[in-house]
Amino acid sequence: MQVLFIEDDAMNRRVVKDMLRVAGATMDEADNAETGLRMIVEGDYDVVLMDLRMPGMDGLTAIRQLRARTDAKGSIPVIVVTADTALNIQQHCLEQGADDVIMKPVSMKVLFESIGRMIARSEEGDIVI
Repeated sequence: MQVLFIEDDAMNRRVVKDMLRVAGATMDEADNAETGLRMIVEGDYDVVLMDLRMPGMDGLTAIRQLRARTDAKGSIPVIVVTADTALNIQQHCLEQGADDVIMKPVSMKVLFESIGRMIARSEEGDIVI
């Protein structure tokens, strides 16, 4: 499984990369949304993990731009990874096009459960991976 994590904090990226390595997944990294979107277009990812708060373009704007695509890249599963504890943040992210939302600090169990749901949905034909 190939994962892209778009996150401005290098330590957060390292922790998640180490978790994914345990499961045999590989992870590419982008430290901002603009670079991440370019990597999605140029690469082949099964899942994108997206931070919300980054310098420049924020995660929700990046998700909306991604979802506006008419090709298969526009339907890649996106899991928001956030420390935002606003009351309606999960609902808001889902309304903006995210497939799931997990909270920081990321636990391995929650991360794997979320990715597992994306895989299950792709096998049901709801998401193309």
